[in-house]
Amino acid sequence: MLPNDRERPRKKGAVRGRESRNQSLNTKLTPTEFGAVEAAAAAYGSALGEWVRDVILREVRGKSASDPSLAEILGIRLLLVNVLRPLAAGETIPPEKFDQLLDQISETKHQLAAKLQQQAHSNLLREKPSGA
Repeated sequence: MLPNDRERPRKKGAVRGRESRNQSLNTKLTPTEFGAVEAAAAAYGSALGEWVRDVILREVRGKSASDPSLAEILGIRLLLVNVLRPLAAGETIPPEKFDQLLDQISETKHQLAAKLQQQAHSNLLREKPSGA
C-alpha cells in the first residue's frame, strides 16, 4: 500500500499537531472548593480535568484579561449612567451629543476594563495566603 501524499509522519508523542500532554499538576482542595470546581466544570459542559487545564492555560496565556465581555458591560454601564442622568433631569440629548458620547465610550471602555482587571489581579496577589 502506497502512503497517502497528505499524510505526514507524526512526531513521537505528537497528538493532532501539538505536543503530547505527559506532565501532571496536583493541588489539594477542601471538599467545598472541590465541589465548586466540579460544579463550574459541569456548568461549562467539560470534564473536570479538561476544564481545570483550560482555566490554568487561559490564565497563564493572559487571555482572561483580554475578555471583551467586561469592556462591553462597562460600555453599557457608562452609556446608561451618562444618558439616564440628563433624561431624569428632564433634559434632551441631541443626536450629535449622543454620537459623541458613544465615541468616547468606545475609546474608554477597553482602557477601563484593563485597569479593573489589573486591580483585580493585584488584589488577588495581595490576598494570596502565605506559603501558597
